[in-house]
Amino acid sequence: MADRPAGDVTPLVSVVMPVYNAGDYLRKAVLSILSQTFTHWELLIIDDGSTDQALQTIKDFVDPRIRIFRDGANRGLAARLNEAMNLARGQYFARMDQDDVSYPERFARQLKALQQNPQLDVVAARAVTINENDRMTGQFPYAISHQEIGAQPWRGFYFPHPTWMGKIEWFRKHRYAVPAPYFCEDQELLLRTYRESQFATVNEILFGYRVRSEINFRKLQKTRLAVFKIQWHCFGNTGQPGYMLLALLTLAGRVVRDHMNWIARAICRSSHQIQNGDASAQWRAVLDQLADLDRVGKPR
Repeated sequence: MADRPAGDVTPLVSVVMPVYNAGDYLRKAVLSILSQTFTHWELLIIDDGSTDQALQTIKDFVDPRIRIFRDGANRGLAARLNEAMNLARGQYFARMDQDDVSYPERFARQLKALQQNPQLDVVAARAVTINENDRMTGQFPYAISHQEIGAQPWRGFYFPHPTWMGKIEWFRKHRYAVPAPYFCEDQELLLRTYRESQFATVNEILFGYRVRSEINFRKLQKTRLAVFKIQWHCFGNTGQPGYMLLALLTLAGRVVRDHMNWIARAICRSSHQIQNGDASAQWRAVLDQLADLDRVGKPR
């Protein structure tokens, strides 16, 4: 059931944000959509059976472009994304996570890339990593061209999921696997489609990607194994034993590195934070803009 009516004008971009116990992060994530310089969008917020009161933190955002859906069930991210494809009215489908931040020019830049090159199916954006306290901690790895993105599929794809924007037809054609693999539904979709699709990354930092300071080591290892199982199955079916071996070696190397990082963090009990540079200044400017937007009440 939709809590708020949709606008009268058909949007060009449908922004999809599945929500599960988003806490205090949700308000800033939604503010970052409201701050976009491109305004011809709808935001589909799909609650996945949350037990907190996060949606109450945005109840003052009275905007007909925001549509909230909730049925009380917990179906998982992949199922909710597939559901959103059926609800979306736009020509383009954009991802957004409940705890991340989109820079104001994100939609405009990605839409320009898609419209200038009709061969592209999905575009991502470069991102900085941020912690629980909104401090910038680094930059997310990235690749720009489709050739670079898919050059080493046994290593996965540096194509951050919550930054995606693409043709709605592409998403409806391929959809996410349900039941989804453990915390790697994006990698499964990319591995399944990259040979027949065209991807690209906008070569500009347009996103704040939240990465927790305290890493859940068991969850990380389960995700690593889930990705490997997808790769092993895919490369086996396509007759690529060399890729299967490379995937196995990549898994082994990452597990060793994870253990070394876990030991180092346990000893140091600290995380590196980026304090200087153009990217850091840009991130602070985005935060200031969101704070101003929230303070003057423009979302209302």
